Amino acid sequence: MDISLFVNMTSRAWSLPILARLHDGVPGRQAPLLAATGASRTAFAQSMEHLIQIGLLERNPGHGHPLRPEFRLTQIGIRAAALAHKINRITQDEDTALLRRSWTLPVLAALYEPRHFNDIRRGLGRITDRALSQSLRAMEDRCWVSRRINDAARPPRALYTAINTGQLISQAAAVDIRFNA
Repeated sequence: MDISLFVNMTSRAWSLPILARLHDGVPGRQAPLLAATGASRTAFAQSMEHLIQIGLLERNPGHGHPLRPEFRLTQIGIRAAALAHKINRITQDEDTALLRRSWTLPVLAALYEPRHFNDIRRGLGRITDRALSQSLRAMEDRCWVSRRINDAARPPRALYTAINTGQLISQAAAVDIRFNA
């Protein structure tokens, strides 16, 4: 999976839980997925529409009622759902708020090896400095990322490393995600 698709996939808070539940075998209809994810109807509908637009989900032709359609994963959606399932297995319930933030998972994916701020930003393309800074700080507070300052460099530079649960997520994502060179 390309990093731009991963960034797009995680831009909606409920996309990852929906994909993980579909991978786990929850039927691709609204009621079972709503119950399994705990999302609100509006957020759920927006995430489902987003997943359809980026090509990870499609309506299952010939199944479901027009007002209660059934959805299935596309070929690339199957791989994305497997990754969502891996990430879901690594994390705890108290991690969900941080996981649902837009840039948490792409930043962790970029930290498959220790990196400087600008290297992370370049690898993710359209992330702003502010969004990256806020994501790194939130993950530092959660002990998913470690920040070490190299005082010998001029100017001093921070080196970010994924640790603990962040490292497990980073390693799981690194297997499936290609970064633009």
